[in-house]
Amino acid sequence: MPTPSMEDYLENIYKLIDQKGYARVSDIAEALDVHPSSVTKMVQKLDKDKYLVYEKYRGLVLTPKGKKIGKRLVDRHDLLEDFLRIIGVSEEKIYQDVEGIEHHLSWDSITCIEYLVEYFQRNPERIAELRALKEADEVSEANTDGDSEKTVE
Repeated sequence: MPTPSMEDYLENIYKLIDQKGYARVSDIAEALDVHPSSVTKMVQKLDKDKYLVYEKYRGLVLTPKGKKIGKRLVDRHDLLEDFLRIIGVSEEKIYQDVEGIEHHLSWDSITCIEYLVEYFQRNPERIAELRALKEADEVSEANTDGDSEKTVE
């Protein structure tokens, strides 16, 4: 199994190839905000572990193993974004939160989240109920906070 760092590289390489048809070291470095030398080292490791084939100055190609893992990682990321969106996490926090949790969940947990997302998508009225519950709680907290501020004055 790849390490979390390897997963980040494979996910980004897969996305770049899907979007552009290729992934250069400079593209990967930009996507991950790392130095090209770091990318070269990781790409060599991924080559050694048979996730991709890398030829210096010629680029890289994902192996069937690398494509399978890359797609799975992109799908996991998208699923977790969908999940956080459904449960009401603000858009500006979703990407950072997914980056923070995606490597720490077991594939069993991911599968369970997948079922939950599918359940909510099939039953949009449940999403509305969840959001109403959240809004009611936020209103209640706001009213409580407002009352406590008045009593302090």
